[in-house]
Amino acid sequence: MKRLKKAIFAGGCFWCTEAAFSKVIGVESVISGYSGGNKSNPTYYEVSSGATGHFESVLITYDEALLSYSRLLELFWINIDPFDENGQFFDRGSEYRTAIFHFDEEQRTLAENSLAELKKSKKFNRSIATKILPAKVFYPAEENHQEYKRKNPFKYNLYRMGSGRDRELRKIWNEN
Repeated sequence: MKRLKKAIFAGGCFWCTEAAFSKVIGVESVISGYSGGNKSNPTYYEVSSGATGHFESVLITYDEALLSYSRLLELFWINIDPFDENGQFFDRGSEYRTAIFHFDEEQRTLAENSLAELKKSKKFNRSIATKILPAKVFYPAEENHQEYKRKNPFKYNLYRMGSGRDRELRKIWNEN
């Protein structure tokens, strides 16, 4: 029997964050959008101005019988630069900050524990900038941003390569 739950992560560019989770067994859906800000129904242009306070985020619906929230957290960490407080890779601005949005006390505790484990590992000598915040309303992004990698593979791959994301992720997670 499926036990569907939701998670919201902000990992910089929502195209890349969506792509990281969309093929994971147990993930039912991933929607690109905006969360954490103070404007109702924001548009991409409003969010990208930095004035709304929203993060580019993804809303993940997953089957807890197949995939744990703890595993989602592990996947989240290795797909971001947790040290950058001003964006991700070549995407700069408050909308590209990283965050874990928790829906309940269990998610908050698991997120805080995963952060504590990362700090305790002493693998890194830098401060972690990723925030752990209560979930706010999630607003889906415009249709042209949904499933961007699948719908626009050439443009997505150019963007991904040009952003330096993969090169930097290898440096952060494999060389430390």
